[in-house]
Amino acid sequence: MDGMSVREDGLPEVARLLDGGGVVVLSGAGLSTESGIPDYRGPDGVRRNRAPMTYQEFLAGEPARRRYWARSHAGRAVIARARPNAGHLAVARLRAAGRVSAVITQNVDGLHRAAGTPDAVELHGGLDRVVCLDCGAVTARTALDERLAALNPAFRDAGSRINPDGDVELPDDLVASFAVAPCAACGGVLKPDVVFFGESVPKARVEYCYRLVDEGRALLVLGSSLAVMSGLRFVRHAAKAGKPVAIVTRGTTRGDDLATARIDAPLGETLTALAADLT
Repeated sequence: MDGMSVREDGLPEVARLLDGGGVVVLSGAGLSTESGIPDYRGPDGVRRNRAPMTYQEFLAGEPARRRYWARSHAGRAVIARARPNAGHLAVARLRAAGRVSAVITQNVDGLHRAAGTPDAVELHGGLDRVVCLDCGAVTARTALDERLAALNPAFRDAGSRINPDGDVELPDDLVASFAVAPCAACGGVLKPDVVFFGESVPKARVEYCYRLVDEGRALLVLGSSLAVMSGLRFVRHAAKAGKPVAIVTRGTTRGDDLATARIDAPLGETLTALAADLT
């Protein structure tokens, strides 16, 4: 980008960007690792024993949906107990102070909202909601959790550690015995209100995020490797428009060549320091 140089030790440049206001935040899984939710691609990311559920697989039949809901039900307690960490709280402070104009998150854990950023755009949806694929009703996940617990009174979580998308690996025999709850309104198929692999982010949501980037003065990426196009497209869009792009995350990203400032450091500590200086 003309006239802009990339700084590997970019804290002063990120502080200057935020000081001017109008900064759009794009956050990823790395922002939630300090809340106990791991990521796949960071330096300490977890490896899955099998591929994540795809949208096409989920639609294909009851066995796949049973596998998803059994693993998700087992991991739900960990997600529900997760609390915003210092990074989420710092973003909320910067948003309240007018340094950050909008927050777009690739995360489905709801921690930005819990930290005090109620207008954060959840690009991939949220695990705290469930949608019926037949009648379109959207309901709270807590209500479904109660129904699943009643249908599976003997169910015990025998899984390994939590995966970034909120489920755990379970033995096949435990999955086979799990009872899946239908929609309470119409008896249809329930799906978490999140974008699965192989599913597209709703067009209106993507267009809204583009508008937020267009209206912002700069883009600040927090905790995302930008490995998937759903996030990388906003970085490319901002860079093409000549807007500064700063990246704060552990490890490398697909957007590093577009960054005008780069920090490879723990997010909670870094963002807390920035918020303390600017709010």
